[in-house]
Amino acid sequence: MTRFSSLAPLLRRRRRLQCFCFELSPDSGPFHMLHEDSAPVSSSSPRGKLFQRLRSLEQSLGSPPIVQLDARHLNLFAKLEGQNLVGSVKDRAAYWMLRAAILRGDVTEGSTIVESSSGNFALALAYFCKQLGLRFIPVIDPNVSRLYETRLRGSCATVVKVTERDDTGGFLKTRLEKVAELCREIPGAFWPNQYENLDIADAHYRCTAKEIVGSFQQLDYAFIGVGTGGTIAGVSRALKERFRGITIVAVDAEGSVIFGGAPRKRHIPGLGSSIVPGLLRHAHIDEVMTVSEVETVRGCRELVSRHGLFLGGSSGTVFAAVSRYFAGEGATRRGARPNVLFLCPDGGKAYQSTIYNDDWARWLAANHGERPCGLPAAQARRTFQPALAA
Repeated sequence: MTRFSSLAPLLRRRRRLQCFCFELSPDSGPFHMLHEDSAPVSSSSPRGKLFQRLRSLEQSLGSPPIVQLDARHLNLFAKLEGQNLVGSVKDRAAYWMLRAAILRGDVTEGSTIVESSSGNFALALAYFCKQLGLRFIPVIDPNVSRLYETRLRGSCATVVKVTERDDTGGFLKTRLEKVAELCREIPGAFWPNQYENLDIADAHYRCTAKEIVGSFQQLDYAFIGVGTGGTIAGVSRALKERFRGITIVAVDAEGSVIFGGAPRKRHIPGLGSSIVPGLLRHAHIDEVMTVSEVETVRGCRELVSRHGLFLGGSSGTVFAAVSRYFAGEGATRRGARPNVLFLCPDGGKAYQSTIYNDDWARWLAANHGERPCGLPAAQARRTFQPALAA
């Protein structure tokens, strides 16, 4: 794991120029839009009927819990976004993005939504589009879990799976090229573009962050994983407004290029990216840490063994960053026990054949030249062929 604290001044300079400026009102409901650019929508119009159908789903989003974990020297809290209705932090992003697009008239009853996703955002979009009667085409790649792919193929008439790697060794650029191709070919296609869409950052500013702000009198650290940049853009903005002196630590995966790292083939979907997402420039980041995939496996397994939390790869990555950050002298960096929060984007079910599979974990460690940790004694096998390591 590597820390890039020297990037903080650069990121701060960039965001002073380009931050989105919304108010977080403690009196507003979780989906109260404080800046309404669209004209009122008639409930009898096709757009109004579509909007009302979406509004009827509002209460299904719920409020994922924040739980305290046993930790030396820290008051450590985990926000369990996997307990959202569809199963991840992407639920609110998908809902809010569709809400704003319908209000603007970008999405109508005849629209086809096309989006690139490694899993969670596609699942959330698939659910909401199904409820709205909209066609949705997810563009996925071989790293998506079997479980997620099965669910998508069950709910979407068309699923496009790319297999060609891009120049970074990943699939993201190939997926985005396919999205562009489909949007050119399909009349009425709409691409949400989760890497650039400010509505997604707005969702986390108004919903995810609101739940955090309402749960703490003081918060000293927040650890947030970075993939598309939407979560950290929205949450960091709100937390910086509300908690004086809070340190926002961005967590990235080794092999991701988001913070200037060298591209490398990755096997665990979720955090990291082979492009720098545009939403990142709206984030308030103080420090950046990168975590290897082997450390991610260890983090996930420690969350289960020590805390009874069966969580996904991104959660293990962020937990590994927290553990490393406060190891040794770092535990007393602020004197008194600090309040530390980390976001857990999803649950562990989709990772049973990888992170929680002993053979796969040994294969991963051997191919990274590292020693597996916390696994039953066995010969590490480089010849193991995991289903997701395409």
